[in-house]
Amino acid sequence: MLNNLLIVFILNFVSTWIGAFGALFLKLGAPKKMTIKYLIRDYKLMLGILLYVISTVPFLISLKFAPLSVVYPFVSMSYIWIMILSRIFLKENINKFKKWAVALIIIGITLIGLSSGA
Repeated sequence: MLNNLLIVFILNFVSTWIGAFGALFLKLGAPKKMTIKYLIRDYKLMLGILLYVISTVPFLISLKFAPLSVVYPFVSMSYIWIMILSRIFLKENINKFKKWAVALIIIGITLIGLSSGA
C-alpha cells in the first residue's frame, strides 16, 4: 500500500519534471508567426511538444499502481516545477502568494496521498 504510493510519487515526480521542461520550451518557442512552416521549424516548440508526450509515459505507468483520483492530483506538482524553472530560466518573480500556493499544493498532495489507501 505505502509502496504503491511511493511508486506513484516517484513516477509522477519524473513525469511532472519532464512536463515542466516541456512547458518551458513551449514558452521559449512560443510562435512569433502563426504559420505551419514556422511552427514546424521552431526546434524549441517541437522539443516542448516532445517533452510533453514523453511525460505521459511515467504518468500512464503510475495509473497501474493507484486510482486515478489519487494519481491525478500529483500532476499539480508541475505548478511547483514550472515556478522554479520560470524563476531560473525566465527570471520571473516568485512573490509571497506564489510561495503560499506552493505550500497549499504540497499540503493537498500530502493529504490526498495519505488518505488514499493506495
